[in-house]
Parts: sequence; structure tokens; C-alpha cells
Amino acid sequence: MNKRPLKVDLYCLHYNECDPSKCTALKLKRFGLIKFRQKIAGKLRNAILLSPFAQREISISDKEILKNYGLIVIDCSWNKLIKFSKISHRNERKLPSLIAANPVNYGKWEKLSSVEALSAALYLTGFKEQAKFILSKFRWGNQFWKINNQILEVKTY
Repeated sequence: MNKRPLKVDLYCLHYNECDPSKCTALKLKRFGLIKFRQKIAGKLRNAILLSPFAQREISISDKEILKNYGLIVIDCSWNKLIKFSKISHRNERKLPSLIAANPVNYGKWEKLSSVEALSAALYLTGFKEQAKFILSKFRWGNQFWKINNQILEVKTY
């Protein structure tokens, strides 16, 4: 994939709690594919925030919100994620149950890396090219699609 199919602005609330050499958000930042933010302010108040604590699952009906305001992922240690259960955001969404393909949590349900979460959200909202593009930056990225293809395809219809 040579061209950059960037239709959705990607943002990260990054908390420096992981090994920088394994951090997918940091790698996306090095490629210029994501912007780091300290807080949710301005237009980000309307963006979709990925959260495992959300009541609503992300779907194709969120496509216009993503296109207009972007997608936010929280990058922190899984051990400390509970502290974010109190975050209240108007457009908070969760992902369906997916299996991680990243080397740190391979084969574990719902222990996705930031890039896996972003890719899944993009894919489920119709931004399939961008989803595949950002995950193509990781040698194990294609494995994520193989493991989760059935779930993702069912959810897109």
C-alpha cells in the first residue's frame, strides 16, 4: 500500500505506561498517522472515544462522526485501565469482542493494542482501506485480520 488512505483523523491519549519499543501508538506517531493529545478538548469533544466501558458498540452509524471529528484511543497499561472507567464522553464506543494478534497479548480476547483497536473501529465504520493501511505497518498486522475476519465481517453488515 503506497498511498495513504487517511480519511479519519486519529488521536491518542497516551499515558507512557508501556514499553516504548512495543507501543503501537508511538510507532503510528513516528509514521505521522496519529496525533497525541493531553486531553479531550475542542473538536475532540465530538470525536468517537474507544472505551471498553462504553454502553454502545461502534457501528457503521458512527461513520459521519468519525469523518468529521475523528477517533480517539486511550493508550495505557491494561493493568491500570480501570481508572478510565469514570471517563464520561458523549460519543464513547466499545468494540465487539476481538482477539489480539500483537506479540504482547497474542490470542487473548479483548487485549488489543492501540493500533488493533483503531483498525477494528475504522473497519467497522466503513474505512477499510485506512484500517488495513495503519495495521500494515506492523509485521503481525495481517494476522489480526485472519484471526478476526469472521467477527468483523458479520459486524459490518
